[in-house]
Amino acid sequence: MSEPTETGKQTEVARQAALRAERRAQQLRANLQRRKAQTRARREGGADEAEGLPAAAAPPRPGDGGDPE
Repeated sequence: MSEPTETGKQTEVARQAALRAERRAQQLRANLQRRKAQTRARREGGADEAEGLPAAAAPPRPGDGGDPE
């Protein structure tokens, strides 16, 4: 078996760097599309279809209906 040459190592490093850059670009494009969709939904008054945990509801305030005391 032959050892990788210095040129072979450099091309492998460059190839790995290019793959990382491509993955990063894809993630940035996906993030931009999500943010644009959120902005459009807010502008139109529609529901935000973001993934993740929903926002917590505000706790009931005294005197807002409920049990009459």
